[in-house]
Amino acid sequence: MAKPLPVDDLDHILSYTRDLWAEMRGEQIFITGGTGFVGSWLVESFCYINRVEGLGARATILTRNPEAFLEKCPHLASDSSITLLTGDVRDSEFPQGHFKYVIHAATESVARKTPLSRIDMLNTIIRGTERVLDFAATHGTSKLLLTSSGAVYGRQPSELMQLPEDFEGAPDVLDLASVYGEGKRVAEHLCALYAAESKLECKIARCFAFVGPHLALDAHFAIGNFIRDVLQNKPICIHGDGTPIRSYLYAADLALWLWSILFRGTSARPYNVGSDQPVSIFELAQEVAAALRPETRIEVLQNAVPGAPVLRYLPDTKRSLEELGLKQRIDLREAILRTARWYGYRG
Repeated sequence: MAKPLPVDDLDHILSYTRDLWAEMRGEQIFITGGTGFVGSWLVESFCYINRVEGLGARATILTRNPEAFLEKCPHLASDSSITLLTGDVRDSEFPQGHFKYVIHAATESVARKTPLSRIDMLNTIIRGTERVLDFAATHGTSKLLLTSSGAVYGRQPSELMQLPEDFEGAPDVLDLASVYGEGKRVAEHLCALYAAESKLECKIARCFAFVGPHLALDAHFAIGNFIRDVLQNKPICIHGDGTPIRSYLYAADLALWLWSILFRGTSARPYNVGSDQPVSIFELAQEVAAALRPETRIEVLQNAVPGAPVLRYLPDTKRSLEELGLKQRIDLREAILRTARWYGYRG
């Protein structure tokens, strides 16, 4: 059973979005994917702000597994402002009523390595987005947020330090590993079409890499695995050569960015969401060790290839800063500490 999010984090989100919430008063919001990493932060911050600000708003959360949600977050499931709706975004009945806001955050980010599951992922992204847009266009929605991904850019050229929103690269359409990025590209295009043909404002958040409570420590996220290694008093194990460049935004910053984009972002204009502070995977391991247990040994399983191009996945966030005032407010060291403490770290 997961713990509630730290009140300090929820207050952090509220403090930078307080002026945005008046338009939510007495309204309804429909959220798909509300039980995942991003969704959990959005739902819990909604419940907290709704209560503290006395908004009288309500949220309907679509989930394929309400029992898992009840076990994971009973403090959310019992909130009177929340209604859980069981179903799959591709074919379930959606709620009735007027929903001024919609957040579409449903989809798994990694497909299992079978042809059927790749097709299933693509279908979930495209069909799910189309159905959510149809719902929004017919249920009084004025603002919809799509959580897209930096995967829409494809491989970042080694000579490009950061990926701006107007980068014209794309995933390799014939690479089976591109299924997620290709799906999100179509999802964004659907948003642009609906925005052009209706009064619906479609906001697009291209999400990069994050850290924080609810991040799985046993999945494909390097930072989660490194924190797990330290919490288990094991060496940090880097399976590659440690040279790829990434960046990590703390989830409380992520949530306040997403709420800000929903309320204030320009329709059909994507915003990169993430940290612009680069860190190599080896440097990340060093940061985790320094923050939690400095004596931790770091094991690198592969040798770097001299002269090989650097693999980067790093957003340019100037648009988010200049148009919406969004920036990283919680640094990486503090983000690691907060995440580890939520998972039981007592150092």
